[in-house]
Amino acid sequence: MKNPRAVDRLCHATGLFLILSGLVHLVVFAVDGGPWYGPVSWRKPITFGLSFGLTLIAITWVTSYLRVSPRPRSVLLLVFAADCVVEVGGITLQAWRRVPSHLNMETPFDTSVSMTLAVGGGVLVALLTVFAITSFRHRPAGPVGMPLAVRSGFAILLVALASGAAMIARGVVLTRTGHQEAAYHSTAPLKPLHGVSLHAVLVLPALAWLLSRSPWSERTRRRIVATAVGCYAVAVAGTGVWAMLTY
Repeated sequence: MKNPRAVDRLCHATGLFLILSGLVHLVVFAVDGGPWYGPVSWRKPITFGLSFGLTLIAITWVTSYLRVSPRPRSVLLLVFAADCVVEVGGITLQAWRRVPSHLNMETPFDTSVSMTLAVGGGVLVALLTVFAITSFRHRPAGPVGMPLAVRSGFAILLVALASGAAMIARGVVLTRTGHQEAAYHSTAPLKPLHGVSLHAVLVLPALAWLLSRSPWSERTRRRIVATAVGCYAVAVAGTGVWAMLTY
């Protein structure tokens, strides 16, 4: 698919589909009930569907401000979109099977799903790191405050990727050493840090875009974006401290 706009539309449509999947499972949860927390819960297809959908849409939009050739960007976005579908699909499949999705090595099939999700997570880290590096190598385009918002969003996103990788790594070690239940609960301390830092790449650029529609001066808009970045960094630091204290 050579048309960048067609790729963007496909990614947006895929993101909306994942969000819809999350909302559908919210209805399923309301009807079927069950626990919200724990390794087997409708919470996972809900939150992962919504989160991956929003992230895919956000990355598709934000990378349009990066100074990168259209073809490489399109290829990376297509791989990213496919990976998002695989991740949400695997999690949703296991939720319907009433078994844990991550760190589940109980059967050969469960192991294959778990490892697919882990490998997919690695692909996500690689792709998003490439975009993050690109944002710092060349100043992003866009209105006043957008370059700072994009770079800060990607920098904070790297924190989310690192915390996610740490959760998987620790869980795999515990699983491989025979501590399956401990593995399921080992991710709890890092979840707030992961969740808060994951969506900075949407929130901060969205703020810069909204401010560009305001009548305020460039200086005021730049200060607001800088303040928002600082506040977001404080929130991430706070959840990071909490993670270290409870890890």
